[in-house]
Amino acid sequence: MNKELIWVGSQQDFVDVIDIQSIDTMVIGRYGGNSIAGQYKNEDGCLVWKDQEGSWEFAMILDAHNTAQSAEIIVELFQQRKSDIQRILDQPLKVIFKDLETFVLNIFQDEDFLSICRKIQGETACLIVVRKDKYVWWFSVGDCLLYLFHPELAALGQYHLNQRHFYEWIGQVNTFEQLVPCYSSGVRELRKGENHLFLTTDGLIECPGEPYSNPKKLSDVLFNLENEQNIKSLLKDIQNRNVRDSTTIVSWKVYISQEVTQPSNS
Repeated sequence: MNKELIWVGSQQDFVDVIDIQSIDTMVIGRYGGNSIAGQYKNEDGCLVWKDQEGSWEFAMILDAHNTAQSAEIIVELFQQRKSDIQRILDQPLKVIFKDLETFVLNIFQDEDFLSICRKIQGETACLIVVRKDKYVWWFSVGDCLLYLFHPELAALGQYHLNQRHFYEWIGQVNTFEQLVPCYSSGVRELRKGENHLFLTTDGLIECPGEPYSNPKKLSDVLFNLENEQNIKSLLKDIQNRNVRDSTTIVSWKVYISQEVTQPSNS
């Protein structure tokens, strides 16, 4: 079974076309926007890997503008470094996420990479997510979104793992050219039971009428059917609403059987 997906919208734009792909439990949904609304290109990208044994997942989504060149160079670079990332993920759990962050920072601050970025047209938001064991780690530049849907968290009104940050990019305009780069990262313990990880570019939530700007409404939709059917339903809905912007989604569920953190008086 194929355990990876590598794509940039300049290769295939999916304008007026809904595409759903599965990599084992991971579902990737792509929609390039409506031509009748004025869309004619797709500058999103994604890179998805799943471990053969199912012990970890790696997902990256990108939302470029001006051109897709910035998304292209990042996807290509990470694909070239796949074996290095796999070696990090095979390490003891205690050091994995610290080493991943150092690795990603070294990539984005490398002078050869920065030199390439200066010569391209456009820039991209970039969200990287890794799940290993009962933990999820993310690294975010820009305004792509990461949600964690779980009943315990939903009962407390918690859905987001990261926060959208505007005026952050990698590419021609580049946060890593600054004296102090701007990005966000974090690690969270998943909850016991079924956890649903959901990454999306902003076409989904900035669709006309903003039907999914409230994460609770998005959560409600995602509990209706199977994951693949739900993603198709979301993309069909924004297509019917005449969305122009492209949307790329990576969605998967992880079941945690281990005990997790609880308050001392529970």
